[in-house]
Amino acid sequence: MLGRVTTPQNLDERFRDAVSALRPEGSRRPDGAEAVRDGSALTGARARELFDAQSTSRHLDLAARWLRGFHEGFSTLGSSGHEGNAAVAAALRPDDPALLHHRSGAFYCVRAASCPDSPDPDPLAEAARDVLRGVVASAAEPLAGGRHQVLGRADLRIIPVASTAAAHLPRAVGIAYAISAVPELRGVESPWPADAIAVASFDGAAVDHVGATAALNTIGWYAHTGRHLPLLLVCEDTSPTGWVADTLRARPGLRYLAADGCEPATAYDTARAAVDWVREQRRPAVLHLRTVRLLGSAAANPGATADVDRDPLVATARLLVGGGFATGEELLTRYDELGWQVRKIAEDVLGEPRLAGTAEIVAPLAPRRPLRAARHVADAATRAGGAGSTARARAFDGRLPEQSGPLTLAQTITATLTDALLTIPGAILYGEQVAVHGGVHGITRDLHERFGDERVFDTLLDETSILGLGLGAALSLPAAENRDKGFKGILPIPEIPYLARLHSAEDQLRGEAATMSFFSQGAFRNPMVVRVAGLAGPEGFGGHFRNDNSVAVLRDVPGLVLAVPARAADAAPMLRSCLAAAAVDGTVSVFLEPLALYHSRDLFQQGDGELLAPYAPPAQWPAAHIPIGRARTYPFGSAEDLTILTYGNGVRMSLRVAARLAAGGYGSRVVDLRWLNPLPAADLLREASATGRVLIADETRRSGGVGEGILAALVDGGFVGAARRIAAADSLVPPGPAAHHVLIGEDAITQGAHALLAR
Repeated sequence: MLGRVTTPQNLDERFRDAVSALRPEGSRRPDGAEAVRDGSALTGARARELFDAQSTSRHLDLAARWLRGFHEGFSTLGSSGHEGNAAVAAALRPDDPALLHHRSGAFYCVRAASCPDSPDPDPLAEAARDVLRGVVASAAEPLAGGRHQVLGRADLRIIPVASTAAAHLPRAVGIAYAISAVPELRGVESPWPADAIAVASFDGAAVDHVGATAALNTIGWYAHTGRHLPLLLVCEDTSPTGWVADTLRARPGLRYLAADGCEPATAYDTARAAVDWVREQRRPAVLHLRTVRLLGSAAANPGATADVDRDPLVATARLLVGGGFATGEELLTRYDELGWQVRKIAEDVLGEPRLAGTAEIVAPLAPRRPLRAARHVADAATRAGGAGSTARARAFDGRLPEQSGPLTLAQTITATLTDALLTIPGAILYGEQVAVHGGVHGITRDLHERFGDERVFDTLLDETSILGLGLGAALSLPAAENRDKGFKGILPIPEIPYLARLHSAEDQLRGEAATMSFFSQGAFRNPMVVRVAGLAGPEGFGGHFRNDNSVAVLRDVPGLVLAVPARAADAAPMLRSCLAAAAVDGTVSVFLEPLALYHSRDLFQQGDGELLAPYAPPAQWPAAHIPIGRARTYPFGSAEDLTILTYGNGVRMSLRVAARLAAGGYGSRVVDLRWLNPLPAADLLREASATGRVLIADETRRSGGVGEGILAALVDGGFVGAARRIAAADSLVPPGPAAHHVLIGEDAITQGAHALLAR
């Protein structure tokens, strides 16, 4: 009996004892062509390959703890006890995209060994080097480059996973969606074969995680609506309670298969059955593998209790010896050969360079190529005009928006989305009631009728699923070498009807979207533009849920772009900039649309129409282009006395205040930041220095609000002058007139301005 595993050395010794005691049950069969047992598709030769991969994975666990012992290893999330997932990898094709649970070392080794394009004559050694480079945070690690310890590589079609729970499962649903949807989207290419299936593995304990719940619910939804998803979920479960099995069996639209993950022949045969069914039926299934945990997550955590019969590496050895394909001595010799190879590689990677500075670390985080983004806008204008003008006229029912007179903010956004669907073949619009009712606010009304189910569609009401679908679908972006030949992937444009709803799904942006380029050095990207209605709504509208003024978490996500258009004149070029950045650089943007300004028409007095703006025809798009991170300034009078820095609803209020100040003889300039991440630091510093007096009109909360970031930018930029901040109270927003006591208003801005002007 293995009994209690107390140390890595103990695990190694007990494995050796168990294999040494194995005896053949029949004649010697060295050719390996026969099955390891009657009725199984697993041959002796294939079992030898599994043994090599499992042994390499086991030694990687031991090496990680050895490195950690002298503070040179930074991750001990090992796979011991989960090596049965090697059978799943063997049942799949090398071109099936995979999102791997962090205990998938054996899967990774099998995939590396089966990669037809591997440049290394010993792919197992290459796989071991990949993993160990991650363990020691080597800058030479092939995917993340020392930025995170991931199991992933572009040529292996293994997509990195940032989370150790189940936050990646909504993305897996999105990948499966993209595989099924790409053939329906004209002009869109995919890195995945048409008959590929997506696979994602996760720990059984994570079945209750919000990511798993969202993914499983979405699978059921798509089964209900008739959308087929070629997706295989692999649940590696160490729980003895039966809760995981009952949960998975009860999920609609999901075929359930189960096997002992510690018995390689059974695991392999069941995995093949699951893979074949998903590939043929193009429908989702879950493979529930019962596994054990032989080493804990951390070096100081010894692990679990199990007996020798549950060690999957021992089980593979037992099949090989019992079937006459090897002797125990031969397997131990091979095990030691692989162990010495792993140890040698561990020693080698210790001498490799690590990330040396901030610039090197953040380089892949948020690449910006503004000239290419501007060119993308110009190319879109060319496609919309000329030969595309007939299709454009048809999409707008013969009345082009530039011929419709000045438009509101909402009308401008609708027109820009229509043009995006016309000029970007892979653009898809989706979300709650986006197709049927045009979204909660009517912004996408009639677009489903014009562009069809493939381009504009409804989803279930769950923001985690909505974002996850986009993150997976966006990975359909073609390989890096084809990216500069024009965007031909899927560009998701999901709608979140209220900012408050986004908070329940923030990790899909923070932990999944923004990390992808960082953890893969740009090898994988998830371009996406998330439309969110938010900030203070119309007067007396809905309380805090519909007046959410919290954007701190969005500004805290490295690499995420946060755009806030305050006027119709800016909405179209800013949205095109976000779409261009997504297509060119894989940028993830949140396009925050102020609810209160959707249908506003007047600025200074009733009937002036100053908040309306004509829609620019395609020929004018390049000239109207607004680069990410550039502000707009509105001068009043001499513009020498006061600078007001603001955004969103604050722009309308500040413009009114500035007009009244000008009537009183004070010259001011109102600066609409437009971009809250990244802040237009150079512009705001220049405009602040021009007057020496700065009033910040910030409609987010005083604590953790945008104003704090503006003040920091001024200080960091060396601003010398007077500054004052008007911000919302540190409170949720009540409904009705009480909201005015919490949110900023024109009176507070006016008082703040006069206080500064009196200095």
